[in-house]
Order: sequence, then C-alpha cells, then structure tokens
Amino acid sequence: MDILETHAYDRRKKRNMSCALFVSLLPFFLSSALYFYLWTPDSKASLMTAGVKSAPALLLAAAVLSWKGGQSVMGVAGGLLFSAVGDCCLVWPELFLHGMGAFAVAHLLYSLSFLSSRYTAYTSSFTRFLYLILTVFGGGFYIYLFPFLQKAPDSHLLTPGVGIYILLLTLMAALAFRTHHVATLLGSLSFMVSDASLALQVFNVVQPFQYGHIVVMVTYYLAQLLIAVGDVKAEENGDDFSKWKRS
Repeated sequence: MDILETHAYDRRKKRNMSCALFVSLLPFFLSSALYFYLWTPDSKASLMTAGVKSAPALLLAAAVLSWKGGQSVMGVAGGLLFSAVGDCCLVWPELFLHGMGAFAVAHLLYSLSFLSSRYTAYTSSFTRFLYLILTVFGGGFYIYLFPFLQKAPDSHLLTPGVGIYILLLTLMAALAFRTHHVATLLGSLSFMVSDASLALQVFNVVQPFQYGHIVVMVTYYLAQLLIAVGDVKAEENGDDFSKWKRS
C-alpha cells in the first residue's frame, strides 16, 4: 500500500468514525431540543423537569461509555454522570450547594481524564501564557463576586465553596489547554462562560435578563458536547491545536 492509498484509507476511516459518532450523539441533540422546547420562565421544580434537564448529560455519558468503555467512568463519562446529578440539584434552589459540589466532582474527573496517557501533554510559552490568563480571570472573577457572596443567606458556606469551585473549574480549563485538543479546550472555555453567566444571575450581580437562562444552558450543553467529543477523538487526532492555529 503506497502513501496515497494509506492517506485515502485514513481519510475514509476518519469519515466513517465521524458519521458513527454523529449517530451516537443524536439522542443528545434530541434531548437538548426537547429541554428547550419544554422550558418556560415559569417552569416549576419537579422530577420531570429534573429528568428532562439532566437527560442530555446522561445520554452523552452513555455515548462516551459506548466508545471508550468502563475506563471512562473515572474520566469524562463519570464527569458527565456527576453533571447530571448537578443538573437535577439545580432545579431546586435550596439544593444549589449540592449541585455545585456535584459539578466540582465532575471537574475533578475531567481533570483526571486530561492528565491520562490518552491525552498527550504539550507545554510551551504560549500555553503558559494561557495558564496565566485563566488564573487571572478565575481569581479576578472570585474577587468580583466576593461582596455579593457575603450578602447571601448562607455566605459562610457559599464564600469558600464558590472559591474552591472556581479553582477546580480553572484547573480543568488549564489542563484542557494542556491537551491541545481544540474540542476539549473550547468545551472548557464554554463551561467557564456558562458558569460565569449563572453566577452573575444567581448571586444578583446583574438583574436576570430575558434570555439569561438560555445563554447559561446553551453554553453548558455545548461545553459538555465538546468535552465528550474531544474525549472520544483524543487518541485519533493527537496535537490538533497547532494545526488549528496555523489554519
């Protein structure tokens, strides 16, 4: 088999994998569409609401498990399962801390996955610069939130809890950049945008606006999708960040 035949074979293999991956993600797309179709600003907390909201993360976890097997339980699939728990908790405002704790565990599992041998680590001056930007953003955002956290009824729990959560979220994003997988790093950034939007509204930094919930959920589902796709394709693509920068 010459070079041209090998290249054509690789292209067919990647195309077939992309088609199969898209088919396995169809339940996620359908459940996400169902959530936005059913959600209204006056939706009441209920088991049905929790189930519809958490279904996309659960279906993504099932898709990752079908591709990566049980090993992903302690990685991205496990993170998606804990995210589904967090989704359920956040339906009831009184369970906000429980939900934040579930998402904190999810970020830990994502971080463990990004540190695994399936993701090749790359360190450069540009990557270190990105680490610095993420650290400054995370620390600055916590400082900005601090006075609003102090006004919350359960500030003695929220103030340190939010600080730890932001630290874990920033760590997850930094490790995502370390992998140099475009889908993974864009997913981590989308997660940060989603959580920042949610925090600004929950802690009354800004007045809830008309499409505030939509912004939070669209960026959240997009983040989970990109992280899941990045995990499935981690072994296939290698360092695609450098290619993305050159394109």
